[in-house]
Amino acid sequence: MNSSLYVRRGLTLLFLVCTPATLAGQLISLKTVPVAAGDQFLIFPSEYIGMGGVGIALDDRLLDPYANPAMGALVGEPQVLASPTFYSISNNAGTARTLPAAAMFQSREWFGGTLVALQQLKAGGQFFGPQPFVIDLLPPNALSRQSSTNKYAHLSLGRSIRPDLSVGVSAFVADLSAMDGVEHLYALASDIGQSGDIQDIRLGLRKEFAGDRKLEAVALYHRFNMAHDVSYVDWVLTDTLTWMWEPQVRLEENLDRSRTWGGQLGYHQAVGSHGWRVGGTMTVNRKDHPKIPNYEIMNIPRDPGHSTAFEVGFGLAKVTDNTTFGIDLIYQPAASETWAEAADPIETVDGDTIPAGGKTIENSFDFSNAFVNMGVTQLAGPVAIQLGLQVRAYDFHLDQFDNVAQNARRQDEDWMEWVPSWGVKLKLADFDLRYFGRVTTGTGRPGTAWSGVVADRAASLEVANDILLAPGAPLTLQDATVMTHQFSISIPIR
Repeated sequence: MNSSLYVRRGLTLLFLVCTPATLAGQLISLKTVPVAAGDQFLIFPSEYIGMGGVGIALDDRLLDPYANPAMGALVGEPQVLASPTFYSISNNAGTARTLPAAAMFQSREWFGGTLVALQQLKAGGQFFGPQPFVIDLLPPNALSRQSSTNKYAHLSLGRSIRPDLSVGVSAFVADLSAMDGVEHLYALASDIGQSGDIQDIRLGLRKEFAGDRKLEAVALYHRFNMAHDVSYVDWVLTDTLTWMWEPQVRLEENLDRSRTWGGQLGYHQAVGSHGWRVGGTMTVNRKDHPKIPNYEIMNIPRDPGHSTAFEVGFGLAKVTDNTTFGIDLIYQPAASETWAEAADPIETVDGDTIPAGGKTIENSFDFSNAFVNMGVTQLAGPVAIQLGLQVRAYDFHLDQFDNVAQNARRQDEDWMEWVPSWGVKLKLADFDLRYFGRVTTGTGRPGTAWSGVVADRAASLEVANDILLAPGAPLTLQDATVMTHQFSISIPIR
């Protein structure tokens, strides 16, 4: 790991980022801090989530219809599903409980499905250490402090034009009153109010060819909106004779907005006669970031920007009567440009003037991320046991130029995220029961290296949007572990 990113030594396990949860096979997430976030968006079912989330060379009949609506043609018999999910983050950093309920149907030509989910999210402790100069505006038992409620809904519809060709369309919406970990983004805040939404629209195509060959294509538009109403307490000297200080409340609104246009092509086929399969994917995302919040871990207020990200994946799998094995290798190169704009004309150190709306600071990011997913399923009668592993290596380079001070700096950061996963499936006559679990290490609550009366703070957000902030100093990391459990039941409709 880069020496400027301090991580305490200790037991290292594996972490699977919420790829199935956010359908991120087509959404490429960009991060510049090693955040530890819970599985807030783990609401969609999956056959292979206990296998480390492999899927490039395999058909996941539960998850694929949500990632690509045209894949609903492979669902088979209609069914209803429920997947209660629970997670907790160590060091009292947050918990959540989610209850998704879904139904999938398929007729001779038409197919589709719907899913709704309710979620109770509880924020963790606001501060890692004592903050003697911060006043909490809310009582500890305030309803808004106890928990927040998020609502999710997904709807898809498709048609089989021929047995080997299908098309589909889907829409996903989320009404959010909280995002996991946002309370840690603002170190000195006395209160944080959140509200926002997500919209995701997808068009999908599935085409099968002779020789057990399959081609998939997806086009999508993803829109993320959040508002953070952050309250601070400023101490003001009101009497110089007695040195009397009084608190005054200051409200700051931060907007977090992004727009993503994306597309993906996927292909896989059988190889030989011994159950081997190979597959590949190519993905591109174009992202616009109209508003990036002024987190306290960064030193650039509300910078807009844009990103271009690519993903190339290769998958290998073997499927026999009793055993399924898979491994995915994924590489993600990306580039981002963000900047800060002057609210008023600003004079530079060399005497020039930057007009209002001009760029005061410019950031150029280059990302080079690599992921490995692998797992196995072993059948033993009606019981299937799954074991999986995922490793994610993140690496980015930042070139930053301050147009006011007329100076430049460079920063390189890299880290790895690890997760082991496991699962058990019990197939009964009238329904299927599944359990899945995973534990996350290698990430934490990051901050920047600085000193003063207030301790270093941490940022936490692993969601469907991106985390694109330019750290103002070398990153530090306070370790955190995420433990996730999911139970699911699927009942065929006969």
